[in-house]
Amino acid sequence: MGGGGGKPLNIFRFNKGDDPNEVINWRLWFAVFSFGIMGAARGIDEGLISGTFNQKNFQELLHFNDLDEIALANVKGNVSAMVQIGSVAGAALAFVLADRIGRLWATRQLCLLWILGIVIFLTNGGRLGQVYAGRFIAGIGIGQTTVIAPVYISEIAPKSVRGLCTCVFSGSVYLGIMLAYFASWGASLHINHDSYNSWVVPTSIHIMFAGLIFILSFFNYESPRFLIKKGNVAQAITNLSRVRQLPADGEYVLHEIKDIQRQLDEEQEATSGQGFFGYFREMFLMPNNFYRIYLGLGSQLWSQWSGASSITIYAPDFFALLGTTGQNEKLFATAIFGVVKFTAAIICALFLVDVIGRKRSLAIGIALQLGSMVYIASFLTAVPQLEDGATFTSSQQHAATGAIVMIYISGFGWAMGWNSIQYLLNSEIYPLRIRAISSSMVMCFHFVNQYGNSRAVPSMLLEVKQGGLSPKGTFWVFSIITALGGLWAWFSIPETSGRSLEGMDNLFKLRWWQIGRFGEKDAQALDAEDKDKETRFTDEKREMAQMGEDVATTERQDQRV
Repeated sequence: MGGGGGKPLNIFRFNKGDDPNEVINWRLWFAVFSFGIMGAARGIDEGLISGTFNQKNFQELLHFNDLDEIALANVKGNVSAMVQIGSVAGAALAFVLADRIGRLWATRQLCLLWILGIVIFLTNGGRLGQVYAGRFIAGIGIGQTTVIAPVYISEIAPKSVRGLCTCVFSGSVYLGIMLAYFASWGASLHINHDSYNSWVVPTSIHIMFAGLIFILSFFNYESPRFLIKKGNVAQAITNLSRVRQLPADGEYVLHEIKDIQRQLDEEQEATSGQGFFGYFREMFLMPNNFYRIYLGLGSQLWSQWSGASSITIYAPDFFALLGTTGQNEKLFATAIFGVVKFTAAIICALFLVDVIGRKRSLAIGIALQLGSMVYIASFLTAVPQLEDGATFTSSQQHAATGAIVMIYISGFGWAMGWNSIQYLLNSEIYPLRIRAISSSMVMCFHFVNQYGNSRAVPSMLLEVKQGGLSPKGTFWVFSIITALGGLWAWFSIPETSGRSLEGMDNLFKLRWWQIGRFGEKDAQALDAEDKDKETRFTDEKREMAQMGEDVATTERQDQRV
């Protein structure tokens, strides 16, 4: 996948482009941190639920021991997937709230929903229906984070570091996963397995993060782009000046405000008088915008079914498939998996997406993920599953160790590839007028696919005679989907790094089948034309002003004569 840029860059320095030094400041990083850690919401849930489900007290409380293997797989899929169902509703709700009450108040209400759902889950008292209800309500809050946080971050971040800033959100997914994994492992070591606290204490991380995000929201400023959309230009200039730490009447702030207003005016003119239907006309009947929707939906489809997300949710079960025995051992291996993913996310955020480009980072990630999936599928095909009490031969044990390493490598590839890019694309490619609704719709699709995936995987792992695909068949399916997703990305996704949000339009001027491969080159040519026009316009204004001054001078001289 080409399109990452030309000459070599020093990856240990920010390439600020034409952004002044002042824009990279503590206010920016505080805002990015405050909204970026919302990514931990999904990570905490994905990292906790499998360990919680396997806790002895949790299973006894809900009478799971009375279920056969197939029924248990169905209930496990339902419990795990209930947050995804709620997240579909949350992602849809996020559009309405983010555009009505603003990014900040939308954040506060999602935190309250998140806390409410977890409290209901924790107090289930053995009622499976309450478990479902609590996780569904928590999901409504968690689903909103995937729309509101990336949109807010992309709207306040300078274009030179927008990729890094948005990757703080995707990286926080792995911060949440890592903390959740270690919480489960620590609880298994230090809390009695028969104790109610064995799963309640780790789950309380949800409440800690939701409370922290709620408090931090009161120390941040509303998005200038949202304020302009609401007609509050004066407050938008003030907020942008604060975040950029530049004068409100300075050239940089006023130029950015002017670009935002210009794009919004063009969008409103194109859909004037069409009301709510105008949103859908703009999204689906304007080819360049429809292609952006296609990219958003496609990236969610290919990424969610590539298998990496399933490994995150059911990590202890996958390590067991590869010969890791004992609850503590499986949780320890899972905790290390969280560290690997978190490290990969940091490397991607700091050194890749804004340096080598989105497409190159994605290509490397998919290649690592594909190689890992093929190895694991081959191992599961060649080596029979262990019966209880059986052990691998020496050569099989070496191959199993390699497969465990491949689980870690697949997590590394996922973190620097699909997981980062799916959020980046969804936060930066849409025009301002349809940004919230488009991002919301795509994240609904994200959670529909994640629900289907997390619901299906326990059943897919069952043997063929039980109605499943078997473990080896499941990983071969993941391998094929990963390969096809890589081809789709190469042909479809243009390079977006280094462009302002308002400058994205030039990427989508070509025919749909040309955008992925030639969109960046064409956009650079259009950028040069736009710059020439602006320069000529400025020169003409200067010449007209000079002519006016000359005429005025001549008239004054004539009057004196």
